[in-house]
Amino acid sequence: MTLAPVRPKSPERPMGGRLIDQFELGLDAPICLTWELTYACNLECAHCLSSSGRRDPRELTTEQCKAVIDELHRMQVFYVNIGGGEPTIRPDFWELLEYAVAHDVGVKFSTNGVRINSDRARFLASTDYVDVQISLDGATAEVNDYVRGPGSYDTAIRALANLQEAGFEDAKISVVCTRENIGQLDDFKAIADQYGATLRLTRLRPSGRGADVWDELHPLPEQQRELYDWLMAQGDDILTGDSFFHLAAFGESLPGLNLCGAGRVVCLIDPIGDVYACPFAIHEEFLAGNLLRDGGFGQVWQTSPLFADLRSPQTGGACSKCQFFDSCRGGCMAAKFFTGLPLDGPDPECVQGYGESALASDRVIPAASQDHSKANPTRNQPVMLTLGRRPDNDDSVFAPQSRPVSACAESPLAGFTP
Repeated sequence: MTLAPVRPKSPERPMGGRLIDQFELGLDAPICLTWELTYACNLECAHCLSSSGRRDPRELTTEQCKAVIDELHRMQVFYVNIGGGEPTIRPDFWELLEYAVAHDVGVKFSTNGVRINSDRARFLASTDYVDVQISLDGATAEVNDYVRGPGSYDTAIRALANLQEAGFEDAKISVVCTRENIGQLDDFKAIADQYGATLRLTRLRPSGRGADVWDELHPLPEQQRELYDWLMAQGDDILTGDSFFHLAAFGESLPGLNLCGAGRVVCLIDPIGDVYACPFAIHEEFLAGNLLRDGGFGQVWQTSPLFADLRSPQTGGACSKCQFFDSCRGGCMAAKFFTGLPLDGPDPECVQGYGESALASDRVIPAASQDHSKANPTRNQPVMLTLGRRPDNDDSVFAPQSRPVSACAESPLAGFTP
């Protein structure tokens, strides 16, 4: 990708006023960024936003990763949210974590818990500036394993128990809200309380393999209202990030950043150094550059034409006529893009009903630009995919495995031993 030689002129930043207006024009460095260290994963979650499974042989080396951390330190990035894939599968994960902390870059990493044994839990409890987020998408094994694979519930609960026993304070439980688990919100909160953790809810996006299961899993309209009412009753006790600002059109805004932060305050670095505007939009349409080719992360963040465009004043399109536009800002860019809706139109889950009519109109679903799913089903395949297996001798399954996979490594998962 060739970047423009002259950075587009950014709009003048207002003095004072609302913080959200400052954020909308972008910052000199992201508040935090998501960094997918690897696409390798021991699971095959049906809704995986990055279609993870197999590692990409081009992923950044240990030294290249350390150079990125050095740059983040110079830019004064507050913390980095490490994900994947399953990041702890990388043999150098713990080395990189220690390196980041030693260089004053806080680390929050998301994991399915597979490597959080007693020893690792004690190490994490003794380390400053590290936050651990355990993924759990059902308050029971039946619901969780339906989308995350057999045994994944027990793995996550065991990791939470190990962290609690080691004295790790305030682990996070990360839940992707689906129509299967909206009715379990109180149960999730009870699990978090049991293990001294904080509950974090995130929105299901139709990206990656999530595009194939979105119609089946995304919450129904009445469940959106149930979720909103529950979050409002909980106040600041539940973390949501910027996941549910589309719900603000019900009335009062939720706590947190009610704004799409893509390219403004957040972005994503993928395993090969590509920089995307949004962690939920790993697609060539939202590719801002590559930190190896384009002068480093800082250069991409500060000069990318894509980011400059995202930081420009937005018109709101059709949504600007809606009385709730100032509350929901038109909803999620990724949700609109991956359902084939215009970016200046309504969110597909617009709580005022405008998304339903938009989905009923003619639209083109964008093809996936990459897929790191495993070539063949394994014992960790989610129940919902197993149920979709063809009745003949064909080993393939429905949509998530029907797309061609990219040229990823066929070797085992970076040292993972079942």
